[in-house]
Amino acid sequence: MCGRYALMSAAELVAELCGLSSLPPAIRRYNIAPTQRAPVVRQTDDGERRLDQLFWGLVPWWAKDPKIGTRMINARSETAAEKPAFREALQRRRCLVPADGFYEWRKREGGKQPHFIRRRDHGPLAFAGLWEGWRDGAGESMESFTILTTRPNDLVAPLHDRMPVILDRDDFAAWLDPETHDTGAIRSLLGPCPADTLETHPVSRRVNFVDHDAPDCVTPVPPDDGFPRDPVQPSLFD
Repeated sequence: MCGRYALMSAAELVAELCGLSSLPPAIRRYNIAPTQRAPVVRQTDDGERRLDQLFWGLVPWWAKDPKIGTRMINARSETAAEKPAFREALQRRRCLVPADGFYEWRKREGGKQPHFIRRRDHGPLAFAGLWEGWRDGAGESMESFTILTTRPNDLVAPLHDRMPVILDRDDFAAWLDPETHDTGAIRSLLGPCPADTLETHPVSRRVNFVDHDAPDCVTPVPPDDGFPRDPVQPSLFD
């Protein structure tokens, strides 16, 4: 799964990666968590790519309660085309989720050690995402998104049995094209990225706390003595 991620690259780099026609506002997020607003890139009918802030945790248009989104932060790429919550979005409402990396937790004696996974060149990347609009009977509306996951590559496999789909830059256009409704062709883009394009390092357990959003979330800590020295506090992932 992907339950936390970071986006701290300069706005210019994000705009260049995602092909945005205008410069987005500066975004420095070291600990993006489910139910929070986060930036996604969508393509308009006239081909323009636009960055918008959506809630993380997809709420299907037919949902009676938006709280269902807390269970929809990820969608399995292998089965999204068959799932009622994701099927229509996979056909018509795809997006890029810009990021600099994501977190996974590895079981160790005394708890779980978080790791940060990012590109080797430390540049930004983009997850494959789906988005959806929702409106209740009183006219209240919201837009939300989910991150697609796939089997892990060799780097991530020791940490978790799933990883987010990191799209190849050459596939952005096909992924965002609103005229592409062939889910078979779309799903061919959704395998794990090559392991040698990524790197990982252990980080502080402070990332476990959704209200802690600071540079030390991604700072490497020693893999042995750094873990027991971190404060022992309740974690969503223990």
